[in-house]
Amino acid sequence: MNFDRIKEKLSILADAAKYDVSCSSSGSKRTNKKKGLGNSSGMGICHTYTADGRCVSLLKILLTNHCIFDCAYCVTRKSNDIKRAAFKVQEVVDLTINFYRRNYIEGLFLSSGIFKNADYTMERLILVAKKLRLEENFNGYIHLKSIPGASDDLMYEAGLYADRLSVNIEIPTQNGLKLLAPEKNREDFLKPMKKVRNEIVKYKSEKKLIKSTPVYAPAGQSTQMIVGATNETDAQIMYTAAHLYKKYKMKRVYYSGYVPISYDSRLPAIGTEVPMLRENRLYQTDWLLRFYGFSIDELLNQKHPNLDSDIDPKLSWALRNLHLFPVDINKADKQQLARIPGVGLKSVYKILQARKYRKLGWQHLKKMGIALNRAQYFMVCDSRDFLKADMSAQQIKSNILTQGKSKYKPLFNSQLNLFE
Repeated sequence: MNFDRIKEKLSILADAAKYDVSCSSSGSKRTNKKKGLGNSSGMGICHTYTADGRCVSLLKILLTNHCIFDCAYCVTRKSNDIKRAAFKVQEVVDLTINFYRRNYIEGLFLSSGIFKNADYTMERLILVAKKLRLEENFNGYIHLKSIPGASDDLMYEAGLYADRLSVNIEIPTQNGLKLLAPEKNREDFLKPMKKVRNEIVKYKSEKKLIKSTPVYAPAGQSTQMIVGATNETDAQIMYTAAHLYKKYKMKRVYYSGYVPISYDSRLPAIGTEVPMLRENRLYQTDWLLRFYGFSIDELLNQKHPNLDSDIDPKLSWALRNLHLFPVDINKADKQQLARIPGVGLKSVYKILQARKYRKLGWQHLKKMGIALNRAQYFMVCDSRDFLKADMSAQQIKSNILTQGKSKYKPLFNSQLNLFE
């Protein structure tokens, strides 16, 4: 093995893979059997954090950065004048095992440029996973980036060896994709998603009847879309995400802010990167839709097509709907509590449990970790009510922004001495 050449390939293909943010291993429970290598149970992926706070890592590379397509937004587009490289299948297998033995990684995230055609590329990705599982007895986490346009048979086989599969939707709308990647067909992205969804459902049903049925793609599937390469509104982006969650049972949709990598008249000018704050607001909205019972129309609509940059989407919604507040902490149901700005789902469960034994006052809410600098404007409790004094949405917003990260100062009667 030419170690210098392998090192050079690794440098090129790891750098090319950094633009893909759709990494997560949540949901995978592949356990180590027969004294094999690795264990993906409870693990994360690519410098992310598990539920217990551990930081975990993964070998994240492309099989090759050669590509037959010329997508305007992609660093590996065929017209880009960049250094090209390609791993052999066995080289990726050896790298993964050697890195794992040295405790550098806990799994593999493998993507690729498309060379020759979709099926040829997908076959090689699958072969890497197959060799790791069957020849190396590797039980660590494997995430394969599926190739748009790959056949159903290959997608089926991929799910037998990978923990998670993902096909990047790339651009939120069909018109945007047609503008920046006219060689690609949106249906080629959706077909593999549909196959994976159907197989996951089928295998789950069979496992109820036959316990020995293997788990198919145990960590499900995810996707990623580029934000800001075209002029879609936040509402359009979230409608696309909601459709993918509902129809294809996505575990996660990732939002990747556009980073200019080359000049193209169809793209935003060099130096106009999408701010990370927009990514953050989209993730917050995604969370509200999936776990807090909000609908897209409540957060984004024709009147408000884009998210506020200075405040989070839940607070923005609350300020537009002050007629629904204040909420009585001691009487409101779970959904009402979850809609109070500054109150997260963990706090909701704490409130529901604690109020079984006593009425809750401000001192109890503070101990629960509720963000009272925001929540105080939208709720009442067993202590003396806050001094609402008919404050307008703009006044409340101004107060919250002014307080920022400064020490919390309650609006209600300071003689209660609850926060000293």
